[in-house]
Amino acid sequence: MKKIIAIITCFCFLQILAAQDIAVYPSHWWVGMKNPNLQLMVRQTNIASRIPLMKLPAAGLKLDQGVVLKGMHAAENPNYVFLDLVIDKTAKPGMKTFSFPSPSGKTELRYELKARRPGKGTQFAQGVNSSDFIYLLMPDRFANGDPSNDKVPGYRDQSLDRDSIFLRHGGDLQGVINHLDYLRDLGVTTLWMTPVLENDMPNRTEHGYAITNHYQVDRRLGGNEMYKTLSNELHKRGMKLIQDAVYNHSGLYNFFIQDMPMKDWVHQWPSYTNTTYKDQPLMDIHASASDEKVMSDGWFTRQMPDLNQGNPFVANFLIQNAIWSVEEFGVDGWRIDTYIYNDLPFMNRCNKALIDEYPQMTMFGETWVHGTLNQAYFTENNIANVRFKSNLPGVTDFQTNLYGINPALTQNFGWTEGVNKLYQTLANDFVYQHPMNHVVFLDNHDMSRFLSQVGEDVDKLKMGIGWLLTTRGIPEMYYGTEALMKGVSNPDGWVRLDFPGGWQGDKKNFFTPEGRSGREEEVFNWTRSIANFRKASSAIKTGKLMQYVPEDWVYTYFRYDNNQTVMVVMNTDSKEKTIKPARFAERTSGFTKAKNITAGWAADLAAKEWKVPGKTIWILELAK
Repeated sequence: MKKIIAIITCFCFLQILAAQDIAVYPSHWWVGMKNPNLQLMVRQTNIASRIPLMKLPAAGLKLDQGVVLKGMHAAENPNYVFLDLVIDKTAKPGMKTFSFPSPSGKTELRYELKARRPGKGTQFAQGVNSSDFIYLLMPDRFANGDPSNDKVPGYRDQSLDRDSIFLRHGGDLQGVINHLDYLRDLGVTTLWMTPVLENDMPNRTEHGYAITNHYQVDRRLGGNEMYKTLSNELHKRGMKLIQDAVYNHSGLYNFFIQDMPMKDWVHQWPSYTNTTYKDQPLMDIHASASDEKVMSDGWFTRQMPDLNQGNPFVANFLIQNAIWSVEEFGVDGWRIDTYIYNDLPFMNRCNKALIDEYPQMTMFGETWVHGTLNQAYFTENNIANVRFKSNLPGVTDFQTNLYGINPALTQNFGWTEGVNKLYQTLANDFVYQHPMNHVVFLDNHDMSRFLSQVGEDVDKLKMGIGWLLTTRGIPEMYYGTEALMKGVSNPDGWVRLDFPGGWQGDKKNFFTPEGRSGREEEVFNWTRSIANFRKASSAIKTGKLMQYVPEDWVYTYFRYDNNQTVMVVMNTDSKEKTIKPARFAERTSGFTKAKNITAGWAADLAAKEWKVPGKTIWILELAK
């Protein structure tokens, strides 16, 4: 009797017991999960003949203690079978052998059920909130800690050329681990990296958004074990980990694209159809159904097929992979790529599944749209009579970026121009249920670097950083902003250059004080001083925001709670401006002094006027 043994990799290599392995996804699972249901995708050439469908008892077929087979599903492709399991509270950890009758006698699958990660959510899945400061980096471009994995045999892309803005540079997870103390010293509490899962594509594999194996961290970054090590090292330092999730599409060379379980695994079109990238048809009461379909179901690019989340097997695969990643790697927060292009009911289901399993878990979606109403549509909002109600806790706040801090520092002051746009955008926070959950930022891996946006004016960069770390929401800084990195995103490779000092032999090493000089050291210390002040500031982390209508280029706002009041004065002009402290008596009453947290001096709140230098932001802690 021929036995077909499923070899499940659990971050170790098990002895191959058959000439041809069976692949099972998820690769393993855990006992004691809140949701007892699990759907296995079983893949092998002609596996349908080895695990044929059979009629199951109403109560299901018991496979092991606490493990019941409730359903079996054939796919259009005979290389796949889907099995529905129920794993109840009596199931025990261990390697399980599940037997199925087949024409040749019996087929056996070996599958591991593990004990859950220690902490069960108390040391991971703790959520990311407005108390945190996120640092976004691209692992391939941050630091190379292990040159031995620069090229890994078997991958389609064997490029390694630091002189190219598009090819791989060799950065990895060990490089990130080597510099976690630098990030902690800077004031960072949370690390977000562009996707780390395998991208076995022929080219452009440096960014990570074309996933080809959802259960394998790219071995050129260090693989699954190194990712777990990074997670553990973060948590040892009291820091958190955000994983960048891609539900909308996968890489063209993903196994389930090259060998699809069923034709509708992806959205199919008579000829190639790209998304329009126009979000309006999703909410427009006048929209055509055809426009909505192209927006949601069109492919992001030819190299990234659009997954059909309306297919229940696709939906289960993606949701289970999200839960698996949190449990396996100890993830704390979830950033969701290209959120607006996903099937929105699926996203609600996926968000709920994560929160049901990990109640403290938080997530934010990429919503590169134009207008606060458009953005609010994709998150929890206060808008009535809309076609869809989202349960997404937070978003990447493109509105305070595109229509806020950017025009505040690049436009002349006017009735609706300049810093008035920042004020007006924040005045629209009434449309959100939880504006403090939104991630605010100056730039990212798809945008021109902020220093370049403001004409390489370092004083304006400092103002932007000051605003970022004191406004409402969760601040996120793109790697190298503190190192005065610049670049225009046309093409995007120019904003994804290497962090100075991340490679042995770099002429400049910004990770060390000796490698920073002049304005570099000034901006680094500026960022560090505000970020570390923020760590202890209840008013900035969780307090309320009160903003005043800008006057003559000057924008003033307060962050406050019962324990602390912080006043921020931003003069966006190049010339000195005069303001009168008495205008802000509503918030300054009971205080006598305003201490500048970055300079150390204190201003008298009883003074008739203050002179605020041009291109300056004051961050003032009020004292009695």
